[in-house]
Amino acid sequence: MSGARLDPLNVPNALTLLRLGLIPVFVVVSVFGASPMLTVIAALVFTVASFTDWLDGYMARRRQQVTDLGKLLDPIADKLLILAALVMLVEAGRAPGWLVILILAREFAVTALRAVAAVGGRVLAAERLGKLKMGLQTVAVLILILEPVLPVGAHLVGLILLLLATALAILSASRYALHYGRSLRPEIVR
Repeated sequence: MSGARLDPLNVPNALTLLRLGLIPVFVVVSVFGASPMLTVIAALVFTVASFTDWLDGYMARRRQQVTDLGKLLDPIADKLLILAALVMLVEAGRAPGWLVILILAREFAVTALRAVAAVGGRVLAAERLGKLKMGLQTVAVLILILEPVLPVGAHLVGLILLLLATALAILSASRYALHYGRSLRPEIVR
């Protein structure tokens, strides 16, 4: 054996699985979240799930426990969490459907582009712009979840942040496409 094999069920991957498990909990609480208490509980579940995204990545890198399972599940869990929250916000009338469709389309396009790149042996790593987009989306979604218990201007703040996150999402998607396109060019031989 050339090296130690990592256990796929390590702590970082367990955190990713926890995030996946919290998604249906969030959805159920959101469906019944007409009361201020359930609104706060939905926000707490979303916050804990979002925090596991940062924590699993931090622990995987720090403990050198990056696994293929983690590389596969982590981005899926991230996308499912944010998309579940956005769909619930559309259902609650707190986010416009057209905006969520743009975000959904971007996520599917980038995921497809990464899959095509991977088949060709190329890796399109996450960029800072994508991480900033995810951070803005998370804050915007949290504000919109909590809108019923926040001061009057919260809805507008949440929508502005969601619009900014969408603009960053489109910009980062175009950068992924540009990087992929550049990776296809044959190198010039001198």
